[in-house]
Amino acid sequence: MFGNLIPHPLLTLLIVVVWILLNGFSWGAAVLGLILGIVVPRLTSAFWPDRPVVRSPLTIIEYAAIVLTDIVVANFQVAYLILFRRGEDLHSQFVTVPLDLRTPEAISTLAGTITMTPGTVSASLSADGRSLLVHCLDTDDPEKTVSDIKARYESRLKRIFER
Repeated sequence: MFGNLIPHPLLTLLIVVVWILLNGFSWGAAVLGLILGIVVPRLTSAFWPDRPVVRSPLTIIEYAAIVLTDIVVANFQVAYLILFRRGEDLHSQFVTVPLDLRTPEAISTLAGTITMTPGTVSASLSADGRSLLVHCLDTDDPEKTVSDIKARYESRLKRIFER
């Protein structure tokens, strides 16, 4: 019964929670968030033939904590680079991150996480989906950058989505 009404329950829940966080809690905001949480997934369900499977929900909390910590730390690092380092002293470069992830949801989450973290931007996904091109504002060791991305983000996303 609810499968037809709410085709993607996690997306519905996410929309409702984000709507309330953005607008502040009130019964009106909660009702409108619920309406949007039902309507948006129904309208977009044709684009989601298979629901993403979350295999390790508790790992999401760990992943979110790591990402939030990395965003805060990276903000300070980028502020330091902008305020105290000259442009010619930066070691800006592109690095290629080979991917073990195969599901589109996991790859999109990784690319978004990299882009949300100040100092890095996901620039391109290879045509075969096996590598991600990432621009780093300042890195002396591209191999360490790649290994950090794989260890901190990709390994957890693999547990969450693929296992």
